[in-house]
Order: sequence, then C-alpha cells, then structure tokens
Amino acid sequence: MAARHVVLAERKLMSYVYAIGGSLHTEQEKVLCASFALKKDARHWWRTVQLRRDVMNMSWQDFVNEFWVMYYNQEILAAQQDEFNSMKQGSMTVLEAVKKFEQLARLCPKLVPNETEKVRRMMKMFRTDIAKQVSARSSPPTLVFDCISRAIRAEYRINQDREARAQIFKAKKEEKVVLKQSQPKEFYSKGQTSSFAQNSK
Repeated sequence: MAARHVVLAERKLMSYVYAIGGSLHTEQEKVLCASFALKKDARHWWRTVQLRRDVMNMSWQDFVNEFWVMYYNQEILAAQQDEFNSMKQGSMTVLEAVKKFEQLARLCPKLVPNETEKVRRMMKMFRTDIAKQVSARSSPPTLVFDCISRAIRAEYRINQDREARAQIFKAKKEEKVVLKQSQPKEFYSKGQTSSFAQNSK
C-alpha cells in the first residue's frame, strides 16, 4: 500500500512539473502554475499552505517539500531514506541502478542537496569493481553525467573481460575433452587381463 501511495504521489507531482513547462518559468511562476493545476484534496491542501506561508515568494523546492509532506508520513519518509542510504547496485546493470537511484533521490531531496553529494552517493552505490574504474583517473567525477558515463564504460570493459575469460576457460575445457577422447582406451582392467592370460594357458 505504501509503495502504491508513493507511485501515485510522484505521478501527481510530475504532472504538475509537465504542466508548468519545465524550466521556462521563474521559481514563483512555477509555484503559481502548479498551484492552478491542483484539484480536489490537493486544492484544499494548498489553501492551508496559503494560510501559513508566504506563497507569493515560495521557491519551487519549497513547494515540492510541502507537497511531499502532504503525501508522506514520517514512517514512509524514514523507510525511503533507509532504502536510499543502503542502496547498492548488486546484480543490476548501471542503467538499472541509476534509474532506481534517481527515483529514490527524488523522494529524498534533502539527502542529495547538491551535485557533489549526489555523485558521492552514486559512487558508493556502484559495485566495487565499477567504482574503482570510475575513480581510477587522476580527476574523479564531479558531475552526475560524467559519473554515469564512466560507470557505463567501466561496466562494458568488465563484461568484455569476463566474457573473454569465460571463452578461454571453455576452450581449455573442450581441449581437455578432446585430449581425453584421443587417448587409446583400455578394454580390460588388470583383473580381466590376468583372467584371460590364465584361460589361454
């Protein structure tokens, strides 16, 4: 139920973002346009916000924060933050892990207040072998886009190396089978040979 709640809330917020046309507006214009898109319970919520805050000078991030407070209780927020803090790439590809990372980052904006912190958390999220290659250069990544690009290239190289090793192992295994098959077979064991020799006397 909580997961469905999260998905519905995020879809609603994204509909407001699309409605205001992305970054074509100032902070205040974004808030104003989004507030006009509110309906039913959300409209009632906005009226309560207007009573306690100066919405004419509200930033877009403040609007987003207020929105999440309306849709999330502290228990759900804590669960999302715990999941974000403990997230690891595991068996996911880089792109799959980044997609999940971005989803959690949107739900926990306070944990990634800037680009630097986002890159730091992303590096901790990647598998160790990938993270090592991403940071192997003299200048570690400082931008999210650069970090993701390096991770994708590192993943490709690692997969290529793994595939090459697998092919070598397979070739050696097949070679052993061929060598074994090419050796002359012994038709009789020692016991059978001895018995045959006695009967022939």
